[in-house]
Amino acid sequence: MRQSYRIIPVYTADVSGVCSALYELGGMVVMHDPSGCNSTYNTHDEIRWYEQDSLIYISGLTEIDAVMGNDAKFIRDIEETARELQPKFIALAGSPIPFMNGTDFPAIAQVIETETGIPAFAIPTNGMHDYTYGAGLALAKIAERFVQPSGAAKVTGATRTDISDVTSTGRSSHTLNLLGVTPLDFGPQQNADCMKQILAKHGWQVTSIWAMGDSLENLSHAAEAEVNLVVSSVGLETAKILKEKFGTPYVIGTPVGDFTEDLVMALEQVTNNTNKKKKSSEEESTSGGQDEPEIPYLWNRLSTSPEITLIGEAVTMGSLAAAIEKKYEKAVRVLCPLETNAGLLAPADHITKGEEEAENYLKDAKIIVADPLYRPICPSHSQFYDLPHIAFSGRIYLKRYKDILTNTTYLL
Repeated sequence: MRQSYRIIPVYTADVSGVCSALYELGGMVVMHDPSGCNSTYNTHDEIRWYEQDSLIYISGLTEIDAVMGNDAKFIRDIEETARELQPKFIALAGSPIPFMNGTDFPAIAQVIETETGIPAFAIPTNGMHDYTYGAGLALAKIAERFVQPSGAAKVTGATRTDISDVTSTGRSSHTLNLLGVTPLDFGPQQNADCMKQILAKHGWQVTSIWAMGDSLENLSHAAEAEVNLVVSSVGLETAKILKEKFGTPYVIGTPVGDFTEDLVMALEQVTNNTNKKKKSSEEESTSGGQDEPEIPYLWNRLSTSPEITLIGEAVTMGSLAAAIEKKYEKAVRVLCPLETNAGLLAPADHITKGEEEAENYLKDAKIIVADPLYRPICPSHSQFYDLPHIAFSGRIYLKRYKDILTNTTYLL
C-alpha cells in the first residue's frame, strides 16, 4: 500500500499519453475499452479537445465481447470508420481489460492494415503505466513508420525554409528536431512556440516539433535535421530510433532560463564532433559520433544540501534545476514520480513511488516548486511555489500558464 494515493491524484495514464502525442498528426487513435479511458482523457488530460478536432475513438468494448474474445467486431468497426474518414494512420491503444484478456493487438493492426491499405500499428499500453511511457512509445512508432532518409520524403502542403548550408553529414546546418513536446508537459501551444523562438535567437532552426503544432509531413523530414533535442523524457525513445536509423545525435534538455546557454553549447559540441568524425572516415556509421547522449543539465550540479525541491518530469525539472542553480547559486534537487527516468537524474535527485514516499522526502524541504495539488502533502514550514503540470492537475490551472511564462524563474 506504500504506492497508493489518498490525497494527491495520480499522473495521466499511458493511454492518454498516446492520444496526446498523436493528436495533431491526422491519424485515427482507437482505445480498446468500454468507455472510461476516453472520458478521463477528454475531460481531464486533453486541453485541445474543445478547440481542435482529432480522430480519437473508443471501441465501446462490452462484457460479452471481452469474455468471448470477439475481435471481429473491433476490427470491422475500425475498418468501416477508416474507409469513411481516410486517416493517415491507425493507432491501437490497449486498456486494462484487453490486457487481462491477452488481446493480440499487433495481429489486429496487421489485419487492419492489410485490409484497408492504411498504415496501422499497436502501442502496448494497458492503463497501468504513466503518460511518459505511452506518449514515448507512440512517437517512437511514428519515427519507425514515417520518417524517411534525407531527401526521400515528400511534403504535402507544408511550409519549409530553404537552407543552402549543408554539413558534411548531408544535413542542413544548425537544424534540430524538438522531441517530446506535448501539452501534458508544456501546456498551451505558446510554450512550444516560445522554445522555438529561443532556439532561433541562438542560431538554431527547428525542423519539426514532436508532436505539437506540427504535421506528419514535417515529421517525416526529421532525418534532415543535424541534431535532435529531447526536451522531455517522452522524446527519448524517438531520439534513440532516429539515431539508430539515421545516425542523428541527440542532446537532452529543455531551453529554460540561463541553462539555455549550456544547452546550446552541448548542441554545438555534439554536431561538431559528428561532422569531424564524418570527415575523418569514408565508411558509413550509425554511431552519430556519440556513444552516450549529452545531458548538459547534469553538468556542474551543486552537491551541497538542497535548499529548493522541484517535483515533476525528469528532463524539464532537471533543466529548471540547472537554470536555478546557475542563476541563484542555490542547490536544487528533483523528485521524479514518473517511470521514464533512467539516466536522467542527478545523484542528489530521487525517484518517488507513491504518495507516502513523496511526503517523506518533502519533510525537510525548505522551498518547494510543484503543481498546486502537491501542496496538501507539503510541510507547513516550507515555502511553496506553484508550477502547474497538465499531466497532474489537468485543466484546473490552465489559465495560469501565461502568468508562469512571464516569471523569469520559470521562463521557457
